[in-house]
Amino acid sequence: MFKSSHSPNIHNSNHMRKMMLQVLMASLPGMFALFYFFGWGVLINLFIASITALATEAMILKARNKDWRRELKDTSALVTALLLGLALPPFVPWWITVIGVFFAIAFAKQLYGGLGFNPFNPAMTGYVLLLISFPVQMTSWAPASSLWQGSLSLIDSLALIFNGQTSSSVTLEMLVNGFDGYSSATPLDNMKTQLTQGLMPSEVVKTSIYNGFAGVGWLQVNLGFLVGGVYLIWKRCIAWQLSAAMLLGLGLSALVFNLFAGDYYASPLLHLFSGGTMLAAFFIVTDPVTAATSVKGRWIFGIGVGVLTWIIRTWGGYPDAIAFAILLMNMAAPTIDHYTKPVVYGQTRQDK
Repeated sequence: MFKSSHSPNIHNSNHMRKMMLQVLMASLPGMFALFYFFGWGVLINLFIASITALATEAMILKARNKDWRRELKDTSALVTALLLGLALPPFVPWWITVIGVFFAIAFAKQLYGGLGFNPFNPAMTGYVLLLISFPVQMTSWAPASSLWQGSLSLIDSLALIFNGQTSSSVTLEMLVNGFDGYSSATPLDNMKTQLTQGLMPSEVVKTSIYNGFAGVGWLQVNLGFLVGGVYLIWKRCIAWQLSAAMLLGLGLSALVFNLFAGDYYASPLLHLFSGGTMLAAFFIVTDPVTAATSVKGRWIFGIGVGVLTWIIRTWGGYPDAIAFAILLMNMAAPTIDHYTKPVVYGQTRQDK
């Protein structure tokens, strides 16, 4: 028996709202871990992103003579804001968050007709725009607070995001580069840099920003999103094949090269529990609108995202390549569905 899901081009708003609220709830463990290790900037980003998403969607829906009050109740705009906000560095300037969310809602979602019609994941489209346009700000991650035995207060975090420096004249650049010279890089970025300088992965993970195989703070963040993802699967809100396929594609690619050339390629555990891997696997790849919808297609789509992520992380110019991998596979999703959709009962492959 074949099963296939479909993009919610026509959907019950109450059902969509319940599903989106489940996604918001499931993100709480990972969100809390991000807040605990990286500070108030995480919550500030989410607030700015949410206000921008709601305002942008309402403005465009009103311009299209839609009932914006009713349309906003599906909370899909908030989910886009959540996913993009969680992917941003905690102390990125406020205007970058506004630009990214506005582009995601206005151009990647509403320009195509709204929920159910967009071919590309809106959050990842906004993220890629920001990463290409503002690479310095988008790769300026402050270290986990446990590494530098300190944290910024809410007031200082607001000042840093809106004014560029705290009340004591601490700038983001000072914060980013203030710990052993490694703080400006995420664990994936640092691993990539150190490998090009001739170090082996086993040597790199002994530095202070790692806990043996994954980054300090990043392991807990990924575990948090893993817990949320399991909850979504349990509630049948997402297609588990997409998550499993992405993790399988990424993990197996890293494992094969690590086994045969461990002096040059990082372990699969680093790839699986660093960066935005679990957030992507359970909250982004599983977008029912932009992913493949047939069961066989889900496996192809997810594995493609995982393999492309590993390839770009390893040989490309970006340390965490998930957004690029997802958008590339979004383009391939219609073709995947065309060749993997089940045959209608009574027809043959030739008839199809």
